[in-house]
Amino acid sequence: MTEDEVLLREAEKIVTALGRMFPGVCEVVLHDLRSPEHAVRAIEGGLSGRTVGDPATELGLARIQDPDFPEILQNYPNRFPDGRPAKSTSIGIRNGAGEYVGAICLNLDVSVLGGAARALAELVRTDDADRPPAETLRARTADELRSAAEEFATARGSLTPRALPAAEKRELVRDLYARGFLQVKHAATALTEVLGVSRATVYNYLRQ
Repeated sequence: MTEDEVLLREAEKIVTALGRMFPGVCEVVLHDLRSPEHAVRAIEGGLSGRTVGDPATELGLARIQDPDFPEILQNYPNRFPDGRPAKSTSIGIRNGAGEYVGAICLNLDVSVLGGAARALAELVRTDDADRPPAETLRARTADELRSAAEEFATARGSLTPRALPAAEKRELVRDLYARGFLQVKHAATALTEVLGVSRATVYNYLRQ
């Protein structure tokens, strides 16, 4: 077995352990940078919808191309495909020749902390220094609508818009409509993801 393979097999144990320690709130991914088209070698938490065999992100490609790329990028802002804010950290893995062969990436879902943002401000904080290249964990749309929904939920003592009772979800939809947010492209789709309801339910809220 080659040195690179030993390093990556050991890294798989770290990914499994970290992901299972923070279930539901933290996604941990091992990237095999030797094969960028199928870089995702192991994943725990699955918050981004990616699976083993998926390609490297922009950050992974940048690390492959630049041997001087920082070994650790800590606490940079990110987003999951459904728009939830994330705080990410990426750790490069070098072999004995100093080449990057892998990376462990942690993506923490900080949306669940919105209701306690003041007390947890330091935990949620992201660092702007040494910001990495723009990275997409796939889709990002209607950010302003989602932010407005999160602010609405927080003002009513709820951790997330999904946790709101039906009456307050209806109030939120009508409030967003009155403020012009439903003119955003794909607004109805974004609302189904944010509220955890069907598109028919969103239209029902508007009719009531």
